[in-house]
Parts: sequence; C-alpha cells; structure tokens
Amino acid sequence: MAKFDESMKITIDYNNMMDKFLGDKGFTDEKLASYADKAAAAYDYVAANRGRDDLFMGWTELPYNQDEIVADILETAKGVREKFENFVVLGIGGSALGPIMAFTALCHLHYNELPKEKRKGPKFYVEDNVDPVRMHDLLDVIDPAKTCFNVISKSGATSETMTQYLILLDLLTKAGVNIKDNVIFTTDACRGNLIKIDQQLGGDVKKYVLPDGVGGRFSEMCPVGLLPAAVLGIDIKKMLEGAAYMDEQCKEKDPAKNPALMSAVLQYAAMQDGKNIGVMMPYSDNLKFLADWYAQLWAESLGKNKTLTGEDCNVGQTPVKALGVTDQHSQVQLYTEGPFDKVITFISLGKYKYSMPIPHGCEDVPDVGFLGGHTMEELIQAENKATAYALMKQGRMNYTITLPELNEFTLGQLLFLLEMQTAYTGHMLNIDTFNQPGVENGKKATFALLGKKGYEAKKAELDSAPALDKKYII
Repeated sequence: MAKFDESMKITIDYNNMMDKFLGDKGFTDEKLASYADKAAAAYDYVAANRGRDDLFMGWTELPYNQDEIVADILETAKGVREKFENFVVLGIGGSALGPIMAFTALCHLHYNELPKEKRKGPKFYVEDNVDPVRMHDLLDVIDPAKTCFNVISKSGATSETMTQYLILLDLLTKAGVNIKDNVIFTTDACRGNLIKIDQQLGGDVKKYVLPDGVGGRFSEMCPVGLLPAAVLGIDIKKMLEGAAYMDEQCKEKDPAKNPALMSAVLQYAAMQDGKNIGVMMPYSDNLKFLADWYAQLWAESLGKNKTLTGEDCNVGQTPVKALGVTDQHSQVQLYTEGPFDKVITFISLGKYKYSMPIPHGCEDVPDVGFLGGHTMEELIQAENKATAYALMKQGRMNYTITLPELNEFTLGQLLFLLEMQTAYTGHMLNIDTFNQPGVENGKKATFALLGKKGYEAKKAELDSAPALDKKYII
C-alpha cells in the first residue's frame, strides 16, 4: 500500500444512530450485529467481483489502471487551456452530474466570473438538459468557435446529448469551423454512433473511452470526469490517490473497520426500520452538488422492483438533497418533528478553505454583538453540530461524515466511499445494483413519440392508450 497523509483521512461518526444517544429510536449493538451475515456476504461479493466488466464493476479498479490515460488527459487538458476560451460538457446523468460536482467542489464558487488571470482554465459549462431556454442562453455567453465541446455518450444514441451536438454541429459548420477541431468525444472504445461520426470526420477526432464496466453514475473517476477536472486545473492524480486510500480501508471485512460497509449496514438497517428517505446534507456550498451526484448514485442503483432471483421487491430509499445552513431554515423543521421515516447524512468539514473573521460591531444589540470576534467557519461548524444534536434529542437518526478539509484527495475518498457503500447496500437488498431498467423504459417511450425507426410497436402502444379524460383536467 502506498503511503498517504493520515491527517487527511475522512471519518464517520454514527453515535447518533445508536440507542445510547437515541434511546429506543436508535440501534442497539445487537441489532447491527444481526446484519453481520448480510454484511459479510456483501463484502465477499464485491471483493470477488471487483473489476468485472460484465457485472459493471470496472469502477472498482479505476484508482489503479489509468496511468497512461491520466498522462494523456493532462496533455490534452493543457492544450485545451491554451487554445479555448470555454469548455462545455455535453452530457446527461452521471456524465454531467460528476463534472458539475467536481467543478463546484474544487473550484472557486464564482469561477466563471473571475478574470482570466485568476482562473486555472477556460470558462466551464455543463449542458445537462434539453430545455431550449438553457441552450439559447448558453449561446448568448459563448462563442462556439472559441469553445471546446466534450461530447459524452457511450452509445452516441443519448437523445439529449446528441440533440445538443447537432445544434453545435450546425453552428460550427455555418461559422466555417471544422467540427473535429472543437470537439472531444468520450464514448465506447469501438462501437456506437460517436465512433461512426468520428470516421465520417476523418477518424482523427480526439477520443476517450468510457470503459465497459463503468456505468454513468460511477464514471466520475474515469475520463468522463477526469478530463473536465483536468481542464479546470484540478489535480486528478490526487483524486485517484484519495480513492485508492479509501479502497484500502474498504478491504477490511469487519464493518467496524470498513467505513463503506458500516455506512451500508446503517442505511440497510434504517430501511428495515422504515427509514425510506435518506437526506444528504453537506455543510459546504462547495459540496452542494455532491448531494445531486449522490442522489443519482443512490436512487438509480437501489430503486428496483425485482430481486436477483426474480421476486417482486420494490425496494430503495428516496434520496433528498439539503444544504446546511440554508435548509435549516426550510427542511429541518420537518426532519425534527415530522415522520420518523428519515436518516440524515451530514457531510462536514474540519477546516474550510477560508475562515472569514466576523468583525466586532453593534455591541449594544446583544443578539448581534455576540457574533463579533468569531469567524464564519466557527459559525457554520457550530450550526452543523447543533443541528445534529437537535435531531438526536428528538430521536432522529443521523450520522456525520467529516472531511479534514476539502481537496482532491479527500474528495476522491468521499466519492469512493459512497460508491462502495452503494455496492454493499445493493447486495444486502439482493438486487442488481448496476442496471437501470426503469430509465430505459422511459427512453424507449421518448424514441417512439419522436418517430425513431424500430419503435413503431411502442408508438402504437402509446397511441392506443386511453384518451385523457377531461373530467380530471382543471
């Protein structure tokens, strides 16, 4: 095992899940121990099948098998920074949420508004929807000829991404720009429509591979996420080192020593106890979009209607996104006094990038004056601890993942922790964690409605559906 900075180790505090703090609303040690066999089976399954492309577990090896790819990405990113004013990701799902999350986590919160000399790379945008207003407004602020577009789609048949591509292709062509000079494809190694498009363009479009065994929601630490991060000047080697460091901790079979396995046991036990809503609440504006990324990871992986042996199950825990301190003033009232159907995961920072002192003033107004002499870092950390305490006093399950500070290494740890937690939990639920049949059905219906060849039967099915009853339209 490589030596890593132990001071940057992230920790999990789950005291507020236990009966010693929650009374009869918490877990006893014996209750958690009752899931030992399921936890051991989940650990064994992940350990035995890691790296297998046919089971979509290739993501487990990404911290170790990308040295050449990373070197190439770093060289390409350097060229992008030198040549282009803007870098735009065209993608959806994990192909968009991952890059957005890393950008927000590790870059200046007003990065695009910074003057060029204060930015490490070009202005950065992610087009993760097909809202026409969104595309129109993007085109108001970029010059496509001075923009590098990273088109991310394994199949090259993702309707949303390819719609965006067609719009940019038309604009660049009309501007006399050779499209291959302004695009980078992240796609399958040898199949799919982007490969065909590349061949039509002469076969020399810059391309990166989205590996076969890596699903979109697990793709942030492959070229899908690494290229955009590198363009922004993020240290992608440190991200991968952080993931490897967490992986080493996850090689312990005892949940008390394996943070991902313990968090999986906690969430599984909470689901069995009726906690069907999982709230992720980071106390950092930089980590706001971590909750968005996690919501896809958790929902798409665990929301299934069949077990591995074919029985009906309809399992899954609904992820909810919250932001501390903001949502203390909107959602926490519900968490504190509403139904006992939630478990809250706090993401906390031991140290913020800046402390920001609070000046003295308004000394004659006690409700304000007491703040002087403290820092905003102290305030947000106090509010974090106070919210966890208040929930605990009301018997509400919560636990805290703490990053000593937010950097590439700790973010890599956190992402790998949450991915491993998801893999373990899915196996404990006895489901296929890595497929997404519910999403695929919606895609097929969309294809049919837009007249795509091969979907005539689905179109006929949709057309034959009962007409809308106007009685139920107001």
